[in-house]
Amino acid sequence: MAERTTQSWTTAPHFFVSRDVDCTELVAARKRFGPEVERARGVKLTFTDLITAVVAQTLRKHPRMNASWTGDTIKANSEVNVGLAMAVTDAVVVGVIPRTDGMGLGDIAARRRDLTERARANKLQPADITGATFTISNLGMYNVDSFTAIIVPPQAGILAVGAMKDRLVPVMGGIATKPIMTITLSCDHRVLDGARGAAFMHELVEALQNPAL
Repeated sequence: MAERTTQSWTTAPHFFVSRDVDCTELVAARKRFGPEVERARGVKLTFTDLITAVVAQTLRKHPRMNASWTGDTIKANSEVNVGLAMAVTDAVVVGVIPRTDGMGLGDIAARRRDLTERARANKLQPADITGATFTISNLGMYNVDSFTAIIVPPQAGILAVGAMKDRLVPVMGGIATKPIMTITLSCDHRVLDGARGAAFMHELVEALQNPAL
């Protein structure tokens, strides 16, 4: 892990894009779809599951964000395979959800739980941690407001997700309390320019704020 992160940080020209997300509808979506997922699959729907589903659909619309750097050229990936960063003993691994954009919420939740349980038991197989085309790192459960993550090569981007917290925000000339989450996108400048990264983030935020669509 030390070798890979050092290589990524010292060779990939990172740039970062951050946005605050109004999670009012994301909270509502979890309440709406959670009971159905739990009845059908026996697993509790998490915000990570919802974010993963939305990210996968947005990646399908932005294939350059789903691409890889091969060392001298950009490789387009035909599949959207979202990886989830998971802490294990003295390390971090990326568990992969294959063909994420074609999966339902229940399937994503079940796969995420399976990966998490086997990661904690040190029972992940090589196939579980290879093939990701984009990674999500969620530290919200540790009460982290925001952070920047190092890209996992050869991927072109990684999304850092902070904690969802109630904040005072201006609405219609007044002030309201809403659940807000800060997300930060790290991009490889060899694959993406600032405009492409910003366009992806804009559509991702719009989708997170209207997840039912």
